[in-house]
Amino acid sequence: MKITILGSGTSQGVPAIGCHCEVCTSMDFRDKRLRSSIFIETQGKNFVIDTGPDFRQQMLRENIVKLDAVILTHSHKDHIAGLDDVRAFNHLQKADMPVYGTHATLEQVKTEFYYAFADEKYPGTPQLQVHEIEEKQFNAEDIDFVPLPVMHMKMPVLGFRVGDFCYITDANHIPENTLAKMKDCKVLILNALQRDPHPSHFTFDQAIAMAKKINAAQTYFTHISHKLGLHKSVEKELSPSVHLAYDGLTIEL
Repeated sequence: MKITILGSGTSQGVPAIGCHCEVCTSMDFRDKRLRSSIFIETQGKNFVIDTGPDFRQQMLRENIVKLDAVILTHSHKDHIAGLDDVRAFNHLQKADMPVYGTHATLEQVKTEFYYAFADEKYPGTPQLQVHEIEEKQFNAEDIDFVPLPVMHMKMPVLGFRVGDFCYITDANHIPENTLAKMKDCKVLILNALQRDPHPSHFTFDQAIAMAKKINAAQTYFTHISHKLGLHKSVEKELSPSVHLAYDGLTIEL
């Protein structure tokens, strides 16, 4: 399995409009973060988890020309806004794009991309084949995904486990029954927004504490705000098994 970090940032991330802090003006490519998303390659199948506003740019940057399905964590705009651009894969693959999400997430997709579900579609609209999922294991294109229910303040969000890999973004609470599903995972990607308290995301210190609790062999922090600090500086604060993710990073299991 190969995981590529398509985006490690957030809508509160880099570059921040009008901000001239050291992160926003940094020349280190690791400080230039698009909205959070990952690309998974496993057993000949390709998946994207979340299609934020930067989806098209991320696909072009990584030269991704085959996509078997889209998996959505939740319906916030910074995680679904780029879904329209799957139309390029519709054209390349001559097929609808399978999209997996909870009932609430898919209902929002149908609202925001209403034209993709019209009885009479305008030529060139994205062709989406929606699949409703719950909190139990599901199979997407012959690959098993285990949903990892977490809370994003008061909003239920899904993380996902695929084999020995776990991905959680937009969370500030992980229930014990979800932690049980993450036992013995080898690679964890977890959100760590900033140092200051936040009502719906793990802070840097909270993410470190949660990483210790989950105890994956390697942990990477994502959904990083420019407020967290420079990549090279923050990385020095972390243990050898914990790292900051950055756009374009690839991890192999």
